[in-house]
Amino acid sequence: MFDGGHQWWVFARDPDRPEKVIDTNQFLVVSGDRALLVEPGGIEIFPGMLAAVLQHVAVEQITDLFASHQDPDIVSSLGLWDSALPAARLHAPWMWEGFIRHFGAEHIEYAGIPDAGATLGINGVSLQAVPAHFLHSSGNFHLYDAEARILMSGDVGMAIEPDQAAAPLFVEDFDAHTQHMEKLHRRWMPSNRAKQEWIARARDMDIDILAPQHGRLFRGDDVSRFLDWFEQLEVGQTL
Repeated sequence: MFDGGHQWWVFARDPDRPEKVIDTNQFLVVSGDRALLVEPGGIEIFPGMLAAVLQHVAVEQITDLFASHQDPDIVSSLGLWDSALPAARLHAPWMWEGFIRHFGAEHIEYAGIPDAGATLGINGVSLQAVPAHFLHSSGNFHLYDAEARILMSGDVGMAIEPDQAAAPLFVEDFDAHTQHMEKLHRRWMPSNRAKQEWIARARDMDIDILAPQHGRLFRGDDVSRFLDWFEQLEVGQTL
């Protein structure tokens, strides 16, 4: 996605994923000779992820990683990336450092993101770590690229489908897609107040693509359709 020396790559729809391991989307942001790995993923998918990433960049170009929160599907592969990368920084919420380090980080520098957010600079490209606290983690951030008009939205917008590996990358029928999102968002998003604050923040952004960490991506008018749908959804409920 996007053009020139500033690129976004998405790694998704792994047909070899173990049956009981949740399907995830990983992202790579490339700017010139540097790259940022976004949501590096779980330990189970590391070999496939490394092989896929190396088709686009050399390992020494990966100077930065970003983890929206502490869940194992986000970052349990950290110890393996720590062995693969000669030098890198992990940008992640400050409050989860003591937990994330359980996954291993002997060489990777932990760059804690303060609650108010931060700017990550990758070869002249400014990426915003946007507060998304309590959606669903109490310390949580999304990643916004204003130039590419992409918001990596973590678990906001997530969906699980019966045959996830065969699902298209982008939402094609928004109304039909809501059946794969509703129960997840009601259960995993605990705070209506936090939800409304995030929606207000998102509406101030120019977003062409909303890219969650699970399921299909939203583009064009489906971004505003999602915001409208999420806004009216009562969250913080058991199934």
